[in-house]
Amino acid sequence: MKVLRKVFDFYIDGSIHVALSCFALVQITQHYFSISNDLPMVYFSFFGTIVGYNFVKYEVLARVKKVQMKNKLKAIAILSFLSLLAVGFWFFQLQRITQIVSVGVFILTLLYTLPLFPNRKNARNWAGVKIYIVSLCWVGVTVVLPVLNAEIAITSDFFIKCIQRFILIFVLILIFEIIDLAKDDSHLQTVPQQIGVKRTKQLGFLLLAIFFGLNFFSFINNAIFEYSSFMIAIVTTLFLAFANEKRSKYYTSFWAESIPILWWLTLVLL
Repeated sequence: MKVLRKVFDFYIDGSIHVALSCFALVQITQHYFSISNDLPMVYFSFFGTIVGYNFVKYEVLARVKKVQMKNKLKAIAILSFLSLLAVGFWFFQLQRITQIVSVGVFILTLLYTLPLFPNRKNARNWAGVKIYIVSLCWVGVTVVLPVLNAEIAITSDFFIKCIQRFILIFVLILIFEIIDLAKDDSHLQTVPQQIGVKRTKQLGFLLLAIFFGLNFFSFINNAIFEYSSFMIAIVTTLFLAFANEKRSKYYTSFWAESIPILWWLTLVLL
């Protein structure tokens, strides 16, 4: 059991699970816009998420705290390096416009992680900004890049899907912020810190209603997509409703982050 627990923790801490969530959202975008299986885009997003998330999570340990690398961190570093090589390979298989926009998303990630000026905080520590930057990055990788790479015309449906994806990621982050409320520094000004847990949940419920309601403004009629998005809105609502500071880290790092995977599997099964 200890070995299985270590493997599972490595799967979570190495950002493989969140990368699968990103992979799932890219597949959902391709399904909605009838994009044939674009392997370069799928693999680029998967390995890029591993590199990006591990950089965000562990860069400060190496740069600031000078933490000595133990076996687990060494394994994660090796995974990240191999993923970086894969990102480089698949990057050159993408369309030129996709490459340019992906560099923009990468710069946004750097802005989130590294201080651009001496004695200045990074964007992750700017009051109230974190949730918007992360949501925008996810929209960029899981909606904008797949559509650009497939050279699909930009229509109102594209913007609707961008808004829906932003809302979903925003609400998922709200769940993280509620659970981390006791641990987060007060200067971060997360949504629960600013308006309280109860109002944060009410905001999330309202956003999820908008998330589903936007389906009725789409010109592409897809009953299966509408049904699955309704189901995911309900599941996310339940996760948000039962979120509290006493939940374990797996409530968010595994279960909540499984919601995009569940959405994709639902589409596949239907």
